[in-house]
Amino acid sequence: MQEKAQIIDAEGISRALTRIAHEILERNKGTRDLVLIGIRRRGVPLAQRIAARIKEIEGSTIPLGIVDITLYRDDLSKLAYNPMLKMTDVPFSINDKKVMLIDDVLFTGRTVRAALDALMDMGRPQLVQLAVLVDRGHRELPIRADYVGKNVPTSHREVISVQMLELDGRDQVVIKEPCE
Repeated sequence: MQEKAQIIDAEGISRALTRIAHEILERNKGTRDLVLIGIRRRGVPLAQRIAARIKEIEGSTIPLGIVDITLYRDDLSKLAYNPMLKMTDVPFSINDKKVMLIDDVLFTGRTVRAALDALMDMGRPQLVQLAVLVDRGHRELPIRADYVGKNVPTSHREVISVQMLELDGRDQVVIKEPCE
């Protein structure tokens, strides 16, 4: 794959996360009963950053969890014989909470469906909302994001690569395409 274009730089990611934090607070009328859960891998640093923005804005700390969806995927048998399990860490009850599920890219909707299945095994939230940095379209399931950093129409051949400082050494979102 070769890089086609940078679509969001570090400042753009920061602005998008600040806007999403404000939108979450506005729609939910503050932080009461609010929890954030990042979908492992890049949803986790995004959730951490949104939680930090909310703390700056409201002055209160929001419970933050991590969900690993590996065993909930519908394509598990296609991925690997021995899938790599990471830890799900949700050290609080989600019962009757407003759960903000956070991920980097919304594409087919299958990752979010798997995360919803994992959440339902943990309890019964009051509601679940979805925040993503990039919505690239091409949904295969009836899932939509409540909060979107940027909508980026793509072809099926293209790949959106979100790079986070915590995992990749820099913040940016790029479109990649197959080498000709």
